[in-house]
Amino acid sequence: MRAKKSVLGRVVYYCVVVLLLIAVVQAYGLYKENNFNEFLRSELKMGYSEFKRDDEITYSDMASYRITNSDFNDALFSKTVKVTPNTPYKVTCMVKTQDVVTEHEPSLGGAQIVISNTVEKSKPVSGTTDWTKVEFYFNSKNREEVDIGFRLGGYDDNVKGTAWFSDFILEAGSSLTSTDWDFACFFFNQIDAVANSKGEQKRIQTIMQDADYYTMQEDMERFTRTCTELSGGLMTAEFDMFRIAEPITSLSYDESNGYYVGAKDVFKQIEPYLQQKEYDHIFVCIDLGSANDDQATKTTKWIGLGGMDYLQIGFSNVHIPRDNKEYLYHFAYNRNEFPEEVFIHEFLHTLERNAQENGYTIPELHDNAKYDYEENSVTGLRNWYAAYMTQTIQGGQGLPKEVYQTKPVHASDLEYTYTLRDLDEPANAIQELVGSIKRLFQITNT
Repeated sequence: MRAKKSVLGRVVYYCVVVLLLIAVVQAYGLYKENNFNEFLRSELKMGYSEFKRDDEITYSDMASYRITNSDFNDALFSKTVKVTPNTPYKVTCMVKTQDVVTEHEPSLGGAQIVISNTVEKSKPVSGTTDWTKVEFYFNSKNREEVDIGFRLGGYDDNVKGTAWFSDFILEAGSSLTSTDWDFACFFFNQIDAVANSKGEQKRIQTIMQDADYYTMQEDMERFTRTCTELSGGLMTAEFDMFRIAEPITSLSYDESNGYYVGAKDVFKQIEPYLQQKEYDHIFVCIDLGSANDDQATKTTKWIGLGGMDYLQIGFSNVHIPRDNKEYLYHFAYNRNEFPEEVFIHEFLHTLERNAQENGYTIPELHDNAKYDYEENSVTGLRNWYAAYMTQTIQGGQGLPKEVYQTKPVHASDLEYTYTLRDLDEPANAIQELVGSIKRLFQITNT
């Protein structure tokens, strides 16, 4: 009898051990599937996105990070890393997508690398693609830490579908010192777009003339010389001019500016040119026709619009009107000796933004009257721009010389780098456990 009880006890013991092992394996599998290490997960609309680790669809030995948006949503996982101010950085990862579509078209949404809560982002990946290398360059500016995110969505758009992310690499380069700026000026022959305003649609069709192209080219030539003159030699400028036959088929809109051409409206047309050379600022020359004629605010009657961003590159519109202001772009002695003014003005909006993002307190570009700089009928605000660019406004105010080195980060700036370990996968189970505890502590203290 005792022998039978002993055998039964061992059977029960082994069954319990097996069940415990199964439970442990299942628990560990569930943990691995949901463990995002030290990344924090977030989504715009709760319940529409699923975050999982995937050990079946992988790029390398480790499980990939998968985001699935069942409906249009903006979702990302991110991690805060320490950075050195005024330093170029590069983030690289591999991305695979399935049925990724944006809510609106055109769009710069998709699977991409971003800095959370900013407009800084990489080019997006959409549709159904195999593993693709995505690179994201950024300048730390005056920041000591940034929140690097891997996103299925967009700054101003939502996305649905599935994306896998893998093999994260963070690299740092040396401080930027060049003050030689390269400009790309895109001249669009025509616009053929359906514009939407207050629920109504109207078609905008415009055609530029050959004379317009040559005028813009002459003004850009003057612009490059004037940049050096007004900055007192603190910067130099070169440009390339591109004439685009393919029409612009969409226009962006906001209440302050009315209709304008945003980066997403011309991304497909200009990106091939930007792949051939590293540019530091982009001008888009257009004729908007009557697009803003029925807008109520005077701010929509703009000639130039700046301070925008094209994947970390300054981006400006230059509008050629068909009214009595058209002469503004033509040089004439004793009448208009500063026809390149709109190019200078819109570029300065980018430098103004760069200075502010680097923590400098400077006068607003539009505050010329506040400092007793009045517009001249022949030379416009040339004296104001010269003082602004050389920091010689009352009390030594204006753009600090360091801002001329705050250019977009390009691949050539990171030819020699050192790799940081902040985005590395944990090397062992202990590191995974520590990371999970740290993440839990972050969540419970937010």
